[in-house]
Amino acid sequence: MTGTLYIIATPIGNLEDITYRAVRILGEVDLIAAEDTRHSLKLLNHFNISKPMTSYFDHNQQFKGERILNSLRQGRSVALISDAGTPCVSDPGFQLVRAAAQEGIAVIPVPGACAAVAAISGSGLPSDIFTFAGFPPARQGKRRTFLADLTGLPGTLVLYEAPHRLEETLRDIGEVLGERSIVVARELTKIHEEFIRGAITDVMAATTPDKARGEVVILIAPGEQVRQAAEPLDKLLRKLLVDDKLSVKDAARKAAELTGVSRNEAYSEAIRQRNDGVE
Repeated sequence: MTGTLYIIATPIGNLEDITYRAVRILGEVDLIAAEDTRHSLKLLNHFNISKPMTSYFDHNQQFKGERILNSLRQGRSVALISDAGTPCVSDPGFQLVRAAAQEGIAVIPVPGACAAVAAISGSGLPSDIFTFAGFPPARQGKRRTFLADLTGLPGTLVLYEAPHRLEETLRDIGEVLGERSIVVARELTKIHEEFIRGAITDVMAATTPDKARGEVVILIAPGEQVRQAAEPLDKLLRKLLVDDKLSVKDAARKAAELTGVSRNEAYSEAIRQRNDGVE
């Protein structure tokens, strides 16, 4: 009988954001694999949890991953945690999860805090369609190519960035993606939590280097050019409902993807057309 691998989300700032279930499982497992054992020890001490720990991060994941798998093969339960938030979301872990799943080892996620989700929920930007793209490349040339590849995507774009690169990344966003509305969220769940909203030029003026604290989340509103380049919503929905014979739900989803409008807006228009007996 093999063990179980738990993927446990930990707080991104405020320690009260850990779940009862996460605390219980951390206290029950045989081993905790942490991105930084010294950092995670503070969290465990806060909740009076004392368990064997091992490090698991980008540069040792191949070696440590095999050791963790051996523990699981022997029937031991293992909790994987990162420094903050949900493991495997721009954090180490997916290779271990993939290897465990391939061997038929049970993998159980224990959901909780995630900076990307927290930021988009408080951003005020459309959230029914969004793309999480993680950290942009550090070098400007690769970063601009990375941003250019995101240009045609519908919905809100969500990025992570280090504070010392925030200014240059915002500048590249403006030059590559155009003057869109953006939100910079930083110090999420902490005492200095801040959402800075507005045009890129205005946000840049409000994010001076001396105020840079912790990793930030950048949220970029959908580009207007997506909607302008697409077929008008009402005509597109008429085609999808009548010619393609799609359901209201499927037609709204497809229209939202093609036009960049929110799924709610597309669904409302599809309902209106159906009630009007569109032919």
